[in-house]
Amino acid sequence: MTQVLVFFDRVDAHLTPAQAELLTHADALGEAVVVAGSLPAQGAAPLAVKGVTGVLTGDGPIYAPNPALGELLAAAAGELHPDLIIGPDTPDTVDVLSQAAVALNAGLITGATGVTGSGAATKSVLAGSWRTTAQISEDGPLLATLRPNTASQQAVPGPEPEVVELEVKASSAVQILEESALPDSGRPSLTEASTVVAFGRGVDGDLSLVEQLADELGAAIGASRVATDAGWIDHSAQVGQTGVTVSPPLYISVGISGAVHQKAGMQTSGTIVAINKDEDASVFEIADFGVVGDLNDVLPQMIAELRRRKD
Repeated sequence: MTQVLVFFDRVDAHLTPAQAELLTHADALGEAVVVAGSLPAQGAAPLAVKGVTGVLTGDGPIYAPNPALGELLAAAAGELHPDLIIGPDTPDTVDVLSQAAVALNAGLITGATGVTGSGAATKSVLAGSWRTTAQISEDGPLLATLRPNTASQQAVPGPEPEVVELEVKASSAVQILEESALPDSGRPSLTEASTVVAFGRGVDGDLSLVEQLADELGAAIGASRVATDAGWIDHSAQVGQTGVTVSPPLYISVGISGAVHQKAGMQTSGTIVAINKDEDASVFEIADFGVVGDLNDVLPQMIAELRRRKD
């Protein structure tokens, strides 16, 4: 059976959607062991998921960006000799898997949309224009980070796995002076959301309709670079070549023309709905459904219809 290591830099009281999704991937591939930099007060209880047979952690919590996380993952691989090592496609995880890949003399693929037990990974490249499949060419594990929204089923509860501590401690090279929680918007994370409502120049700074639509859909809110540069929303919401890449099952583009650098961050989405008053806007070239009209006329109708269907 394929042995899979699943790396999480930290596990909190509840798994994130991306973490639960990775465990679903691992269960489909074979037998999974989680490597975690830190665990919550209740230990491995959040990792009681079908397919997870054990949890490896260090001698005390290790928090990103501590370089000891790379040592922890390499040590876990040395103990179990896995066929695959996977993690979420986040900057911290990419950094850790890069360190481990060097230590293990193994191959690393980031931003994958799928992996196989034989050590192959698929991913979209060139702004979603091509799909590639890469296969490791040497003996050793394939290391890969997976994008969110690539699993078709939910994680299934299972027995709580046993926790084993490895002799790896946090390095003194990095000291975390302070931690502060990000403000809770009540909406899902942009990179993990199943629905994204993104806006651009066309809203002219008024986000009220976009926020109402997002709330009705339980969606995350994204934005074009023009919108973030204008200060209408934080830069962390920027979708595009110089922002974040999203691939939700449903992406709604509101008042965005669809320049190349913006399309690079969203055109691998499942269904794309575009709303723009310019019938020649380039976003319509990749949209599955397009509405030519003023967003101030279109969005109230969408919101009213969604509310009607909920009643």
